[in-house]
Amino acid sequence: MTTLPWLDSDHLWFPSPDAALEDPDGLLAIGGDLAVDRLLLAYRSGIFPWFSEEQPILWWSPNPRCILLPHELHTSRSLRKTLRQGRYHVTIDKAFDEVVTACADSRSEGTWITPDMKMAYSRLHQLRLAHSFEAWDDEGNLAGGLYGVAMGRCFFGESMFARQTDASKVAFTHMVRQLQAWKYALIDCQVENAHLRSLGARLVPRAEFLSILEKNIDQSPDHVLWQMEWQWSEREAP
Repeated sequence: MTTLPWLDSDHLWFPSPDAALEDPDGLLAIGGDLAVDRLLLAYRSGIFPWFSEEQPILWWSPNPRCILLPHELHTSRSLRKTLRQGRYHVTIDKAFDEVVTACADSRSEGTWITPDMKMAYSRLHQLRLAHSFEAWDDEGNLAGGLYGVAMGRCFFGESMFARQTDASKVAFTHMVRQLQAWKYALIDCQVENAHLRSLGARLVPRAEFLSILEKNIDQSPDHVLWQMEWQWSEREAP
């Protein structure tokens, strides 16, 4: 039986992602804390926290890894129709805490976005390292959105939610195209699901993911301000 390393809050380190378990896929280490420095080291190393409220902090690096390369974004015919209608207005960082809370509340089976996780990502947001993309309806209601962490030319998606049809997909599409315009090279989707696959995300071997990460994590993106500039156009590729 494999014994997982327990991380000491006083020592900032992670084992190599190659040491992660195959079952459960990607479980790498236990314990530590959610301090800013540890979270940034985790993302830089291709590792992320994912645990329930009754569990200790669990750190993961699954193999294969779900990623989206910005130029591979897929917009279905129905999604293009929604974008063409202009049903939602997308903003950046206008309601970060509300987006995180909505992501937690949308998980009917229970959430890994615990109060400690909310606090940790709020700290990252205050440092302009975590960002939210919000989709608003015509009445000014928050219809959907997502949040994640940006480092170099990499964006690490954490969670998304939708209260109205296609709202999270519209927010996601705007996020990807805006990040692409800013020369981001990688969107880490962590764990595959049907929703992400429909948008063009795919699985790659962990080694390939880590290679892309290493090439881009220290590269400067082509922007300073976090504000939405991209808008849907009929010239958008299918």
